Amino acid sequence: MTPDELSPTGGQIPLDGPYYDLLRPGVELPRQPGVTLDSGVCAIYQALVGERLPLVQNRRLCAEVTGSDQPLVSPGLVMALSVGHTTTVSRRVIANLFYRDVRLMRPVYQQQTLDTSVRVIAMRDGRSRPDRAPRGVVLVACESTADGVPVLTYQRCPMLPTKGRDLPGFSDEIGGGAATDDPTGGIDLGACAELVPRDWRLYLLGQPDTWEVGTTVTDPLRDYIDNTPALLHLTHNLAFVHRDAEVSPYGRRLVNGLQVVGMAQASLSRVVQGMATVVAWGYCNHTGPAFEDDLLSFTHTLLGETRAGQGRLRAVRVRATAHRADGPADILDWTLAAVTP
Repeated sequence: MTPDELSPTGGQIPLDGPYYDLLRPGVELPRQPGVTLDSGVCAIYQALVGERLPLVQNRRLCAEVTGSDQPLVSPGLVMALSVGHTTTVSRRVIANLFYRDVRLMRPVYQQQTLDTSVRVIAMRDGRSRPDRAPRGVVLVACESTADGVPVLTYQRCPMLPTKGRDLPGFSDEIGGGAATDDPTGGIDLGACAELVPRDWRLYLLGQPDTWEVGTTVTDPLRDYIDNTPALLHLTHNLAFVHRDAEVSPYGRRLVNGLQVVGMAQASLSRVVQGMATVVAWGYCNHTGPAFEDDLLSFTHTLLGETRAGQGRLRAVRVRATAHRADGPADILDWTLAAVTP
């Protein structure tokens, strides 16, 4: 398969691959089918992650707050579907190294259709080692539109195997995600405040709470990961490692990280009463593998907040722990910008 065959006008989504050595900077991957976000899609996502965002679940309240005659679509679902669309580049993924510059620029409402483009912008060969097959990392730019209007942009960096034994010789500067030791969690609250709709009447979501910056809240409600293939199917996620235990380095299907993120957002929606939406991510580190039937717990630390629109924008650090027979394991360290009254 050549790079030309991967262009939008040149062919179909590859059945096997694409592999690192068959990609080139500038290539745009074939697009997956657009998805109309109707009440059925949203209900399935709700059943899988269990969040309670009021603007997602209450059409009347959403109309009063936002002016939309359709309910808001969960930002977790928008991101999960967008990332699933981008797995045209990462079907053979070994690991996703980071997400960067995640910005949910506009709210998405039910009955809108989400489409996603993914373009290779940089590549870097991995180090050759005698104990493993050649590999490399690919930086891709991703953009999702709702009814043709851009609503979500970000970069992600999958590591891919080669099809042949030779590396193509790429050494582009790729960088990394946001620094985890940054006290802001990689979130510029001033810049992200511009993403909060100014006309949303956020005071209708309830009285502001008194969560103090620097304090951590532990959600006492733990939850199991289950039905993981359903989210893959719902979001067009084509990564082999999430469906086939035989290609997983763990001998078990690896849970899609966006399912863990969705459950983490659901936990935050229980902790923060009246939470409206999420408009940005700082960093998202999957610090350990997640598996079907893991029992998860979540903690939430308020890193900072600012006035935004008619409410507040809060930078929050969320950590998830899997509780297993052999002891607890950290599996997620994620920062986000949440809109609240």
